[in-house]
Amino acid sequence: MSKTVEVSKGAFAFCRYSLAALLWAAFFLRHSSPEIASLLLLTVTVILALSAALTVGSAPLIVLYTSTIERLAPSAKETLDIDAMRFAHTLGTLLVGVPLVLIYAGLPDTAWKILLLVAVAKTAGALGFCGASRLYTCIRSKGSCCGFMCRCDPK
Repeated sequence: MSKTVEVSKGAFAFCRYSLAALLWAAFFLRHSSPEIASLLLLTVTVILALSAALTVGSAPLIVLYTSTIERLAPSAKETLDIDAMRFAHTLGTLLVGVPLVLIYAGLPDTAWKILLLVAVAKTAGALGFCGASRLYTCIRSKGSCCGFMCRCDPK
């Protein structure tokens, strides 16, 4: 039996869209301002790592949204699988961390190519195509899943 948590749909969307936007900003700033691009990657890495460590209910962007915008414009709740979200946040931390490490290792061209792939994947996730959480579900069901990359159905 998996543990679940209810979070605001608005907060969950804010988290997904904000991280995708930060990744795209880093990608587009890679030539004009590589220091800022690297800082944005570091920021996303830290947010994802904290989200994995604290779980989705206490994730930094969820808490930020819930304590500000949610008070002014409440939204419906969404039930999320804690373990699936922890897996997704951990995988995201690793995927965003790779380009960051490559930048500091002196391989920026490779880093930016990988970041492009990660930004596309994160954008797909932000739009509801939940690759990482679907992958977790697939792993837990020992490979007997269908529609791995299909659009997630909100609960």
